[in-house]
Amino acid sequence: MTSRNFLPAAAIFDMDGVLVDSNPFHLRKWVDFLNAHHIPFNAEELPAQILGQRNDTAFRFFFGPQLSEEEMLRLNEELEEGFRKVFRPHAKPLPGLAALLAECHRAGLPLAVASSAMAKNVEFIVDALGFRPYFRLLVTGDEVKQPKPHPEIYLKTAEKLAIAPCACVAFEDSFVGVEAAKRAGMGCVAIASTFPLEDLREQTRADLAVRSFEEVTLADLRGLFHAAKRTTHGPP
Repeated sequence: MTSRNFLPAAAIFDMDGVLVDSNPFHLRKWVDFLNAHHIPFNAEELPAQILGQRNDTAFRFFFGPQLSEEEMLRLNEELEEGFRKVFRPHAKPLPGLAALLAECHRAGLPLAVASSAMAKNVEFIVDALGFRPYFRLLVTGDEVKQPKPHPEIYLKTAEKLAIAPCACVAFEDSFVGVEAAKRAGMGCVAIASTFPLEDLREQTRADLAVRSFEEVTLADLRGLFHAAKRTTHGPP
C-alpha cells in the first residue's frame, strides 16, 4: 500500500453532479412537482434555486416559510420517491470517477460522501453505482441543520473521519458547495458537470476547476496541498 504521509489525508465527495450526472433529473422532478402543485417558477432561475440546496430550503422558497415540518416531510417523500424511480436505470458514475476512487482506495485514502440529499437518496445512488465499499462513511442532509453554503456538513464529515478539515479535499459541482467546502477550510476541486468551467474558475474559490474527473489524479490532489504549503510558508 502507498504511504499516506502526504496530504490530502481524506477525500470527500458531494453526490449530485459529482458522483452522478443526476441534476438534469432533479430539474425535471422539480418542474413536474411545481407544476403538479400549481406553483409558479422561472425556468431560467430554477437551477440556481435548487441545485446544491437542501430540499427544505427550496420548499420554503416556493411554498412559503409557514410550512410545518410534517408538511415538508410529506412533500419531500413525494418529490424524491419519483426521482428514485425515474433515475434508477440511468445511474452511472461521471467519466473518470471510478478510476480516481480506485486509485485513492489503493493508496489507503479515506473517502466519504457529504451530500445535502436525504439519506434514502444517498444510499440509493451509492449502492446503484456499486461504490459502497469505497466510502468509509456517508453524511447526508438529514444529519445537519444548516444547508450549504454553510460549512456544517463538511465540518461534521471531517469530525467523523477524525481528520482536520484543512487536511481534506472536497469535490463539488455547485457554487454553494464550493463555498461550503472552502468555509470549512478544505481544499476543493470543482467539477464542471453542472455549471460552466469558466464560471467555476472565475466565480468560486475552488483550488482547481476541471471539466471532468478524467483530468484529476491523486498526484494532482497532492499538488494542491504542496502548492498551498509553499504559498503559506514560502519556498523550502
